[in-house]
Amino acid sequence: MFIGGGCLTVREMLTKRILFRTFVVILLLWVLGCGALYRIMRQPPEAFAHFMAKLPGPVPFLLFPFETLWTQARAGNLHVGDPAPDFLLMKLDKSASVRLSQLTAQGRPVVLIFGSYT
Repeated sequence: MFIGGGCLTVREMLTKRILFRTFVVILLLWVLGCGALYRIMRQPPEAFAHFMAKLPGPVPFLLFPFETLWTQARAGNLHVGDPAPDFLLMKLDKSASVRLSQLTAQGRPVVLIFGSYT
């Protein structure tokens, strides 16, 4: 049989067909894996951590666009000027907890510093 100006044997055609189907199956599994990982990333942090703890080593980081999926899954819908979501944190000495809404109800400004002081 002539394809693309050259002569392909039946064996070569079968080989190409098998390679093409294998590629399609691998691509489909990759897309499904990306979708599953994205869905897990949208779960609460505890559920996501439980799932990731069961995966072997750096597999999701090597096989999937992890950072892109993560930034999309955790993007949120806050805009400049929106109030910060309420949260509860323990004090460093673990003597009590502090809730953001209690601090903002006092009418005083609240500054959140994200960093490490170690």
